[in-house]
Amino acid sequence: MPPSGLFPRGALSAGAGALGGSRPLVGGSWTKLVRGGGGSEAEVEEFPYTDVPRPGRKWERKPYVTPMKVLIRRAKEERRARRENPCRVLEHPPENGLLVPGLVAVAHQVHGAWESLLRGLTRLVEGDAAGAAVTVRRCRLCPEVHVAGVGHEIRTCEGPGSAARNALHVWRPGTVRDVVGFPYCYHLFDRVARPRVSHKEKYDVPRLPAILELCIQAGVDVDRYPTKRRTRPVYSIEGRIVDFEQDDEDDSADDTGPSPAPSPSCSSSLPSRAAAMTEEMTVSELGARTLQSWLDVRAGAARLMRKYGVITCGYCPEVQVGPKGHKVRMCKASKHQQRDGQHAWQEATVDDLVRPNYVWHVPAGHDGDGAPPLANELKRYYGKAPAVVELCVRAGAPVPAQYRSMMRLDVVPPARDEHDLVA
Repeated sequence: MPPSGLFPRGALSAGAGALGGSRPLVGGSWTKLVRGGGGSEAEVEEFPYTDVPRPGRKWERKPYVTPMKVLIRRAKEERRARRENPCRVLEHPPENGLLVPGLVAVAHQVHGAWESLLRGLTRLVEGDAAGAAVTVRRCRLCPEVHVAGVGHEIRTCEGPGSAARNALHVWRPGTVRDVVGFPYCYHLFDRVARPRVSHKEKYDVPRLPAILELCIQAGVDVDRYPTKRRTRPVYSIEGRIVDFEQDDEDDSADDTGPSPAPSPSCSSSLPSRAAAMTEEMTVSELGARTLQSWLDVRAGAARLMRKYGVITCGYCPEVQVGPKGHKVRMCKASKHQQRDGQHAWQEATVDDLVRPNYVWHVPAGHDGDGAPPLANELKRYYGKAPAVVELCVRAGAPVPAQYRSMMRLDVVPPARDEHDLVA
């Protein structure tokens, strides 16, 4: 629930009875149901303040995206279909080894937006001819990041020796890697015939950003990471994938098949993107373009994940793009001794693939030269936002509508000597 003193005036006048029927966060906003005396219609009122998702405890498993009952029902249906028809041709892509035609263009858009995002963040953090750089701070002892000239004084450090420092952070200059983090995964040359990487192959198979691996599996061709493109669907014989295509025919078909189709658009878009980034622009225009690239990457990745499977470990941040998880024994999270170091794979979300990395929002009056840092006593008045959004907003980009509530833009924090007087 939003902290006391931050409720809208309409919610406070509704009375305690209405607040007793309030519901949890639904659709990104707090809602409550107010019923009239004799009417059946319901009036929905939204609270303008929402909090970021709370991180789970280290020994607890991540919540399942799909309920366990639905997963068990699907497994039973697949087992029953396998018994009735042990030898069948897989019809629907990408399970049959073919690309989804409608998502090839989306994969190229996500790949281009990802490259544009990295270039824009590099220019904003390091600074160039467009203007001064936006200062980024990183704690030396924990993963906390702060986008401001002076580090905040909020006591949230959990690193070594935090008790002796009263949970205060020790700030140092940050980099682009601190602002946005894309987890790495193993590259799959053939996502259908060989969907898993064994423990013995952990040094032989290259690792790359998971968002790039998702784009490659969806139709983007990268010379450094070759992948197999099929022209005919594969067979499933008692649950095992069998490919009757010969390698020579497959290679010749790949040379004249679907790979040249997206290459003209990709090659034609590269000069235009390079020219757009090299042209003269202000810092605010660069921040707006970088923020739009961030939104495009998340929206496009969500569309690709509906067809191309992405899984994550239930206890650690490891991610793998593909129908199955790898068997490399590298998990060091809770209960890894019971699993012999293997990961507890489950369905991933967009936040697992493109991590938002929430930071404290710096309100007006705390972002200038000589401005006071964020105080620990007033932390309930400060909002939060993804580090990319906060960085681009400080550069001059407009605030996206989906992040206005959690940033608490219309809240004026009181002075340090006045926080006890505020209800």
